Amino acid sequence: MRVVVPVVSSANTMSGVTRHAINMVRALLLTERVDHVHVVAGQWQKYVAEALGDVPGLSLEMLKIHSDIVSRNLWYAVGLPRVVRQENADLVHYSFPSPLWRSAMDAPAVVTLHDLYPHDLPENFGPIKAPFNRIVLRQCLWAADAIACVSHSTLARLERIDPMLSLRSAHVIPNCVEVPDAEVKPLEGLSDPFVLCVAQHRRNKNLLVLLRSFVHLRAMASVDQNLRLLIVGMDGPETNAIKSFIEQHHLQEKVLLKSGLSEGELRWCYRECLALVAPSVVEGFGLPVAEALLEGCRVVCSDIPSFREVGKHHCRYVRLNDCADVGFANAIVEECVRPKPLAVMSPQYSLETIACQYEELYRSLVVRNSSSVPVGCSTAKHVKGHVEV
Repeated sequence: MRVVVPVVSSANTMSGVTRHAINMVRALLLTERVDHVHVVAGQWQKYVAEALGDVPGLSLEMLKIHSDIVSRNLWYAVGLPRVVRQENADLVHYSFPSPLWRSAMDAPAVVTLHDLYPHDLPENFGPIKAPFNRIVLRQCLWAADAIACVSHSTLARLERIDPMLSLRSAHVIPNCVEVPDAEVKPLEGLSDPFVLCVAQHRRNKNLLVLLRSFVHLRAMASVDQNLRLLIVGMDGPETNAIKSFIEQHHLQEKVLLKSGLSEGELRWCYRECLALVAPSVVEGFGLPVAEALLEGCRVVCSDIPSFREVGKHHCRYVRLNDCADVGFANAIVEECVRPKPLAVMSPQYSLETIACQYEELYRSLVVRNSSSVPVGCSTAKHVKGHVEV
């Protein structure tokens, strides 16, 4: 089976969605039925090539197009079907919802659904982009032969927004979460104790609450005044507000904004931080929470369904209310006096487990496509948590 995986996005550095796609490709290459995976990235996404490396059964195409939204969406609508035909692909797997012209491809299409932010938090996109993203999201989901939701929380949200769509083609296949092969590498210039947050600068990440919590932390007599806050994530719509808060509270020397860390550097951050803090309002999965637990890190996070699903009883949960900033500060202090936990192994998120789930889903779609059964008459049953063929 030959599979095309497009990962073309605007991101100039590694994002959670791209990390999902890379881990998914690694999983696919473990399966018996997938002979070849052709990954397509933008010429500005050199980090994709660095992360994937040179692996048998893998080819990487770096597109020479512009990174603006029009060029990218036009390529997904028109250029991607050409790539699928040229590669003689048996299946195409969209790593996130994008314009999908199904009738232009003979191969079935799967799309990974991470979240429903265009509906749940349009502030992530702004007043102009939000309606456009809702249209693209709906068009892609309805055109796809199957939707792979990254969590039960995402599937439940899809069921509330569009029950018919969720019953027609949605399945739960989580993100892959494994300790990377990369050697642990210290982050230069950081020797003081620090609290870690891995998040893009978007509204759903709730970073202003985190910053207010950090101010409360520094006001506590028991807290080391050398304590720093490290936020790892790409710039976004909230970047200006975040930088403004830092300047207003004179935190330039205490709050570090970083992006583009290597896997080795991120592993070091998880291992060396006092705690990972994740104050998100809504999430599709919660990859940093899962990764931090795998590295034996304390985790303080908001009490939301996706974090409960991933973190279970291993995290300290904080309710999102008017006093959330104080709640996070108190929870961080209380957790940091406890011994560091042991690493939490999650075999349900291993490459081998996820590979088997994708392999079953792909097989059912390819068989259905070769039999020319109309979309919507799948031989794969919709079972929450796995795919039953």
